[in-house]
Amino acid sequence: MLTPSQKPHERLAEVLAVELDQVNALIRDRMASKHAPRIPEVTAHLVEAGGKRLRPMLTLAAAKLCGYDGPYHVHLAATVEFIHTATLLHDDVVDESAKRRGRPTANLLWDNKSSVLVGDYLFARAFQLMTETENLRVLNILSDASATIAEGEVLQLSAAQDLTTSEDIYLQVVRGKTAALFSAATEVGGVIAGRPANEVQALFDYGDALGISFQIVDDLLDYWGSDATGKNIGDDFRERKLTLPLIKAYAKADADEQAFWKRVIEKGDQQEGDLEHALALLNTHGALEDTRQEALAWAAKAKTAMASLPQSELRDLLIDLNDYVVARVS
Repeated sequence: MLTPSQKPHERLAEVLAVELDQVNALIRDRMASKHAPRIPEVTAHLVEAGGKRLRPMLTLAAAKLCGYDGPYHVHLAATVEFIHTATLLHDDVVDESAKRRGRPTANLLWDNKSSVLVGDYLFARAFQLMTETENLRVLNILSDASATIAEGEVLQLSAAQDLTTSEDIYLQVVRGKTAALFSAATEVGGVIAGRPANEVQALFDYGDALGISFQIVDDLLDYWGSDATGKNIGDDFRERKLTLPLIKAYAKADADEQAFWKRVIEKGDQQEGDLEHALALLNTHGALEDTRQEALAWAAKAKTAMASLPQSELRDLLIDLNDYVVARVS
């Protein structure tokens, strides 16, 4: 029985408990390796670190919402999780991260080579799983998403600390690093169920908009968070990440303000009091509120897309999930 006190992703996990168990069993089976024991060691460290399994749940929910009863939605959900895990392993190497989900990263516990190669292995496993569906369109969607993710990571690398980066480029990066896998996860659920084009498009639109609002909210909370949100104020600033609030503030900056942003972001010369000054500039130019409005606008698009699908408990849960993503800034 679902209770109102549960968060939407917790309620979704409860409804999908049987399928999620099947996904987890398939993941454990396919991350095994006869000849390289380091592969399951590294993979298990990340896969079993207590993540929400949000992306595979989107695939399972979309397929069941469309009336599909298996078995290949389980394969596709595991595929999505393998792609996600592979990108996390690679990201931690690129970002030189030391922690993820409160635990030491794989590249810290083992080494960069192991993280990259195990990530490659998981990508290969993902493609093996998706081909087992014998659905060429599914293969096309997920392979396109994998290419978009890689492209987005390279674009983010080239745009890092470049204050001339536009909001359009930011959106491309967000679609690559987050939204591409969200939209693929929901779209393949409709495809494997054999639903008509308008419903598949609605599922894609929902995942795309949900992923974009998800990332914008995450970027906003770095300047607008609190202990309650689990975000440390200013982490992105200290790491010189060019996110939407900063892009908006720089677009309205005068010469002195531009010089400040160039010093702290492009040159990395950050001094005591700079974060407070940055926050003041973000508020002066309404950058935080404008970013909040964009997150809400994308959430509204996701809600509209999902509302076009037949009413069901799963549809309502996906709408609630969308509302929950932006609740922290609503």
